[in-house]
Amino acid sequence: MVARIPISVAVLVRDGLVLLVHRHPSRRWYPDCWSFSAGGHVEVGELPHQAVSRECLEELGVHVHDPLPIPLTVSDPTLDMHAFLVTRWEGEPVNAAPDEHDDLRWFRPSDLAELKLAHPESLSSILSAVQLATG
Repeated sequence: MVARIPISVAVLVRDGLVLLVHRHPSRRWYPDCWSFSAGGHVEVGELPHQAVSRECLEELGVHVHDPLPIPLTVSDPTLDMHAFLVTRWEGEPVNAAPDEHDDLRWFRPSDLAELKLAHPESLSSILSAVQLATG
């Protein structure tokens, strides 16, 4: 059995909008599509919530507070995904990793189905997170 790769991702939500990043067309995995706000490998000795906080700082330049674990559906059997809803952070998100992403944008939940997503099967999970965040 192949070991699954632990990944932590953040779903940033503000004012009913969700932040997505566009993965650079030159990326090896999931190129040229929209993905979660920030995310990456959970490093050895790191917990998933620590990884998502680190990734948000590295990729978006924000310090997150109280990332809330949320269920996430992905069809890639090689990934062990840990998703977190983030509604509080310090700083304004910017593209701090231009080698990984060539755009970041706030979207209305109703617009997400029209996007080319890295994990389209995760759309219902993202929409549920937005609904949770907006009450």
